[in-house]
Amino acid sequence: MSPQPRPEATAPRTGAQDGRVTVAVITRDRPAGILRTVDALTALPERPPVIVVDNSSDDSTLEALRHRPSAVRVLRPGRNTGALGRNLAVRRADTPYVAFSDDDSWWTQGALRRAADLLDRHPRLGLLAARTLVGPDRAEDPLNDVLAASPLPREADLPGRPVLGFLACACVVRRDAYLGAGGYHPLLFFGGEETLLAYDLTARGWGVTYEPSLTARHHPESGGRDGRGYLLRRNEVLTLWLRRPLPVALRATARLTAAATAGDPGARRALREVVVRLPAALARRRPLPPHVEAATRLLERRAPARPEGSGPA
Repeated sequence: MSPQPRPEATAPRTGAQDGRVTVAVITRDRPAGILRTVDALTALPERPPVIVVDNSSDDSTLEALRHRPSAVRVLRPGRNTGALGRNLAVRRADTPYVAFSDDDSWWTQGALRRAADLLDRHPRLGLLAARTLVGPDRAEDPLNDVLAASPLPREADLPGRPVLGFLACACVVRRDAYLGAGGYHPLLFFGGEETLLAYDLTARGWGVTYEPSLTARHHPESGGRDGRGYLLRRNEVLTLWLRRPLPVALRATARLTAAATAGDPGARRALREVVVRLPAALARRRPLPPHVEAATRLLERRAPARPEGSGPA
């Protein structure tokens, strides 16, 4: 399906509020983290509207944000929506573009304006993946090098390097493209959900590229959230069942089964959840068009060995 972009907003004068980009943030039980993120975002020269989706189990996040600027809207779905909270925020946004942050990440000055300018100039561009700097030392996220080395050929009507992966808290999307592709898939919920969205955007004719002139900051808490590893493994296999050829999905399932049989507790849990979700995955199965499948195979041939659970670049 060929994308039909609508006319976009005109770039504002330097120093004026940029009305083209909303920042969507998902958070869960991290009031201190969300305050830091919101303060960083509302201090940007672009002065973007911010939508926070509160997946928290209590009122601490709402209380923490109560006295923040009116540009911050808080959505409370009443349950943990995982990555699907981003879909809620995008539907509520009234700007042509939406940037994503988490409660431990934010954007650097000028990045959102630069992203909007690129999206304005390139009407087939659906998603921009940014360079990510980690922690107070601003270390390069290892994914930066992976994305920059993508073997996918450059396309004349797109900026940056075409990719089929990105970091969810460091990307900017064209709102119409994101909603048309369905956003993040409900079957995955959370963990490695980016690959499927990159597939679906590309399958619909949208460009997905890495643009290192855009920078996001990521300050993950030490230790992070426990239990994420099995989600990555589960969702990698489910993504294959949803979009890739059956032999590819079967081989990945066999590898996960072998790891579970060998006593790997994370693999056992991932496999159990794959089995529970497999009927729904088969019902929603939509194989990639040939050109996207070919791009995925090229990435797999060129990529070094990756830990189970990581997606293509």
